[in-house]
Amino acid sequence: MAETRRDIPIKLGDFSVIDTEFSSIRERFDAEMRKMEEEMSKFRSELMNRESNNFFRSTTSTTSQSSNTSSDLAHRAGPPAELRTWYDDLNSPLIQSDGSDKSLKLRFDVSQYAPEEIVVKTVDNKLLVHAKHEEKTESKSVYREYNREFLLPKGTNPELIKSSLSKDGVLTVEAPLPAIASGEKLIPIQH
Repeated sequence: MAETRRDIPIKLGDFSVIDTEFSSIRERFDAEMRKMEEEMSKFRSELMNRESNNFFRSTTSTTSQSSNTSSDLAHRAGPPAELRTWYDDLNSPLIQSDGSDKSLKLRFDVSQYAPEEIVVKTVDNKLLVHAKHEEKTESKSVYREYNREFLLPKGTNPELIKSSLSKDGVLTVEAPLPAIASGEKLIPIQH
């Protein structure tokens, strides 16, 4: 299977993500970046669990007996499946809402790299952030490399992903969440 690759341009901004009014900026910034990494890890696990649950739910059948009326069941189930998305009940600070549109907002600390040393791209349903710095003088040699990989939800359109780099080195990547229904689709039987 061929990989689908797409480089995502980085838009440089003249904004600062770090609050400059306090003396402990770096410690707070590092703590926020650790928190972001933890949230990204939790989100990835939740996404993988949901995808595997959808697979197993769709490949196994269960039978239950109930005396509830269909109107009772519809009331408790929430919106009809065609109106619900996979992220409706997902509670994550990575999901930002702008009216009815929701997007995934990720942040990466690339403050030790120049903008031209940073590459953001997608490969299939993965977001890859890579930065590399090399510096050689007569007396020293410095080499730094940063790699992060983030699993994007299935159906994410790589053409709509945007990234921006603040002047203090925080890379923000925003990806609109796909409006995918619950994963079930009724396939008509031809007679």
